[in-house]
Amino acid sequence: MAFPESFLEEIKTRVPLAAVVGRKVKLTKKGKEHTGLCPFHHEKSPSFTVNEDKGFYHCFGCQAHGSIFDFVMKTEGLQFPEAVERLAAQAGLQMPERSPQEAQQRDQRETLIAACEAAALWFTDQLRQRAGEPGRKYFESRKLGGDAIAQFRLGYAPDSRTALKQTLIARGMSEQVLVEAGLLIRPEEGESRETYDRFRNRVMFPITDARGRVVAFGGRTLGDAKPKYLNSPETALFHKGALLYNLRNAREASRDAGTVLLCEGYTDVIALAQAGMAHAVAPLGTAVTELQLRELWRMTPEPIVCLDGDAAGLAAAVRAAHRALALLQPGQSLRFAVLPAGEDPDSLLRAGRMADVKAALDSATPLADILWRATAAGDYSTPERRAGLRESLKELVRQIAHPVVREYYKRYFSEALQKAFPVPTQPERRPWVPQGDYGRGFKGRRPLPMPKLTPRAGAAVGGSGPRERVLLAALVNHPALLTLVDEQLAQVTFQDADLDTLRHQLLDIAPSAESLDSASLRAQLTGAAKQVADRLVAESTSMVDKFVRPETDLAAVETGWRDVLVQHMRAGELEHRWF
Repeated sequence: MAFPESFLEEIKTRVPLAAVVGRKVKLTKKGKEHTGLCPFHHEKSPSFTVNEDKGFYHCFGCQAHGSIFDFVMKTEGLQFPEAVERLAAQAGLQMPERSPQEAQQRDQRETLIAACEAAALWFTDQLRQRAGEPGRKYFESRKLGGDAIAQFRLGYAPDSRTALKQTLIARGMSEQVLVEAGLLIRPEEGESRETYDRFRNRVMFPITDARGRVVAFGGRTLGDAKPKYLNSPETALFHKGALLYNLRNAREASRDAGTVLLCEGYTDVIALAQAGMAHAVAPLGTAVTELQLRELWRMTPEPIVCLDGDAAGLAAAVRAAHRALALLQPGQSLRFAVLPAGEDPDSLLRAGRMADVKAALDSATPLADILWRATAAGDYSTPERRAGLRESLKELVRQIAHPVVREYYKRYFSEALQKAFPVPTQPERRPWVPQGDYGRGFKGRRPLPMPKLTPRAGAAVGGSGPRERVLLAALVNHPALLTLVDEQLAQVTFQDADLDTLRHQLLDIAPSAESLDSASLRAQLTGAAKQVADRLVAESTSMVDKFVRPETDLAAVETGWRDVLVQHMRAGELEHRWF
């Protein structure tokens, strides 16, 4: 719901920001500000500040920034309306009246949560009863002790079609509410059977939301029922692609650990918590989703994916890596803990192999390396297969939205290709340069003396600036050239900041540049890059390097451009690797 601005300002006036932050962070007052260790990333020296007068917090380390409402939302896993309600209660303010529709939706959620909480208590009680012996034996076999059972509210659903239904209806809950909460199954229309319990003869794992409220369940069968693991269906409370198992506890623990672990199953998370690593979560029966990745990144910049060391686990790791590509940001990625074959965190810890778990976490593999290993696995003994590998890697790079991250991945895969399939050097062959008027075509070649580089006209020895301007002027005047040399352009960095900004924007435009003329290309540029491009077009008519001019044939432009690029890279003592 929308709240009146005056109401939000009244909350800010009545509830001191430093007092709210101080419940999570040990603050020290310095002048008009308070400082402390940031609660959103692991740090040893304080970079987190609270400015009471201006009403915001800011971290100079991870750039976290926001108001009192933002802080409560991030630290307690609340939505904005819930954060407002909590702070309003602290301020002694009555919430504004809600619309009938909003009131109905909230009442429905509270009713469903009450049903799920009641079911969780009943499952826990059943585990203690005589009927719960199969569940107790299962937990004993997994070495899950009483503390873990209590902390994670584990339970048991007896092998009965209506035991839970009868109990909760007797307590005043309606059959319809239990169906909507995912606790009962209603047979298909036309069938005469009545509703019945969804979970039967299963050990039960309550699934909580970011506030720690039970909203769904996961149940593991103790018999031959299929599937082996059964989750609650999608409900008004539960969206399996948006939640993570143990999110509430892991959010708190991840601040101390400096990271968060993504495991495959409930027992992995519980086993790690018993071993002192409470910063573990798990998806809920599906592949990792974009929403879950964003939730992980809210806790730490580089979560560790710790999946089973078998073929299925490795396949899941690769799927997570592919899903993350479009979301990558500078400093935001994933790492992957590669466990021994056939093992998972639970099995290793039950076998007393804590050292193996820690070793896998300490040597977690970067996302880029996982992608390279998965893509390059196979036989690439022929030129055609190597060309196919190159195209597969290029397709991965194209999925990365952030231009700077995308460029670094190009370099990473280029170097990996070079190491895997080195090109033999041939000292007897030397570069050749075109000679004559570039604007009138190719007239001949002569060898470039080695090792001393003889600069061409217009390629200043004293700095890279003239070469950078020539390279970009040619591209702005001849957009089609971008499609031929974009990979090479991505391998260099220009010293002039404005020219490098233009280079970045040209790389973004490159996929569609073939159909553009100079004017339409410049129309897509923004800010300083557009101004620089316009100046280069005006200057190009008087540049010594005539190949940059608009009237020059594209083949001659490409020849001249590549020549200047070689000089630019060699003059800067840069390695020359093509990807």
